[in-house]
Amino acid sequence: ALDATASRGPTWDRACHVQAEMFEQTAVLGGLAIQLCYYRGFNEFRATDWLTNTTVLQDRMAAVRCLGGHTQISRVLQHAIRETKQKKVNALVFVGDCMEEDLDTLCKLAGELGIYNLPVFLFHEGNDPTAARAFKQIARLTKGAYCPFDEGSAQQLRDLLSAVAVYAAGGHRALESFSKARGEKVKLLIRQMSKD
Repeated sequence: ALDATASRGPTWDRACHVQAEMFEQTAVLGGLAIQLCYYRGFNEFRATDWLTNTTVLQDRMAAVRCLGGHTQISRVLQHAIRETKQKKVNALVFVGDCMEEDLDTLCKLAGELGIYNLPVFLFHEGNDPTAARAFKQIARLTKGAYCPFDEGSAQQLRDLLSAVAVYAAGGHRALESFSKARGEKVKLLIRQMSKD
């Protein structure tokens, strides 16, 4: 799930490229199905079908243009709850830079995702302290992880998103194996998931 509001415009193209690379890391594990979700503008929320083809995912992401608007993280979490009730979803990845919603509402939804054993991995672009607090609480309630990044850390984001893809396709054992060849941020992600 991606924040496609105006503040994300400068980094959207890089996010598209990195997101598509998640597929490559999971080929040996049997592949991965990804559903692209994004919000933007006035009350606009979109979700694709489940995709298993990298080219199709890249084309769908390339067609999206960022528009000004407020965050709609609650809609992302509600959508994830509906999807996992229909068919088990192994992980939710969210990339965003701010949070403009009621934190208690988001935490309630995150708690529901925790009951469904659906970890949320939140990748925080920039340094908004309100977003950081919210994202950390969502990660804790879902037994997911919070990872900040900045414009200069494209490789770091690539490794982290790939780690989540490996987890979604192969579970904890595959993630631990993957982490042996990656940086400290990937190991931190695993440690966050292991906390009670």
